[in-house]
Amino acid sequence: MRGFGRAITEVAQGRRLSREETKEIYRQILLSEQPELQQGAFLAAHMAHAPTLEEIAGAWEAQMDYDVETIDPALPGPSADIVGTGSDYLKTINVSSGAAILAAAAGARVAKKGARAATGVSGASDIFEAYGVDLEAPLSQAARSLSQHGLCYLPGEKFLRSGWGRLIRVMRFRTIFNLACPLLMPCRPTRHLVIGAYSAALARQLVHICREIGLVGVLGVYGRCDGFAADQGMDEVSVCGPTLVVELRQGKITEYTLEPEDLGLSRARYEDIAAKPTTQENAVALLRVLSSRANGAAADFLVANAAAVLYLLDRAPTWPVAVEQARQTLAQGEAVNLLYRLVATQQRQPDCGLRILQGLLDSLKE
Repeated sequence: MRGFGRAITEVAQGRRLSREETKEIYRQILLSEQPELQQGAFLAAHMAHAPTLEEIAGAWEAQMDYDVETIDPALPGPSADIVGTGSDYLKTINVSSGAAILAAAAGARVAKKGARAATGVSGASDIFEAYGVDLEAPLSQAARSLSQHGLCYLPGEKFLRSGWGRLIRVMRFRTIFNLACPLLMPCRPTRHLVIGAYSAALARQLVHICREIGLVGVLGVYGRCDGFAADQGMDEVSVCGPTLVVELRQGKITEYTLEPEDLGLSRARYEDIAAKPTTQENAVALLRVLSSRANGAAADFLVANAAAVLYLLDRAPTWPVAVEQARQTLAQGEAVNLLYRLVATQQRQPDCGLRILQGLLDSLKE
């Protein structure tokens, strides 16, 4: 305990830690080997001095090694994850969940992670559960789904152990885990990530962290909306205004801006893609698009974000080509077909899950 106390004092005074030192300290925090008062003191002191990339990587590595249950399926090619940080100003329909399904239906391999809502109306776990996915199913079923169908859902409620869950219940301030958690890779082979950020600065920071922890390809995106301030954006590719894209490819980071028109899409209003009041309404709105029963802004929003995955994994040479691939896949009904297969595989009672999904689809006809 004396050594841990000394670390608190030194970090509070501005000393930088090595990646190995950081990993060991965060191991002790995650495994609760120190008194909670000491843990909180270190977490606050560390964030007060803006952790370095090396320190954030150490904390991420501690989480991966001591607080994350992983799957490690043998895959014939690369896989990607698509996730947002949350805490963005503009709340939208759960587009990263739908984009994961659509991109996989278009031929990408997607190991999508997520959790229940923390800052919005509904999180990815809420949406996939509404479609019939069993959040308590063994992660081995997710591994099988990814191997067989090119898509799986990995709920944080299942792959995160007690460390982060314990901390998030008692902490009322930002910690290094707010940066590390969105970058966790419960699917070990995944080395590509589309990460939506709640600010332009965070998008840049997250991509640099991703390079430090060894990811191969990353798109950090921050979308804006016409009529809103620059800092009032969304953690997705926007169809309502410009999107900042920070791209990591072959070790090099580049930055550019995409307008909806650059993707061959019409400019939309925020109201057309805004989150609905309840989880059920959000699930239905997204399913309406996935089943080709809704066009317009919501469909364009889904297509643009699925295109990010296709472009990142080199399924398409350019963003516009990726958009067209996603659009054609949507029109052919492949997204819903894949959703059926996902539910059937990631369920301890497949008939029950499929009835839930079918009931939602039937409700769209009414």
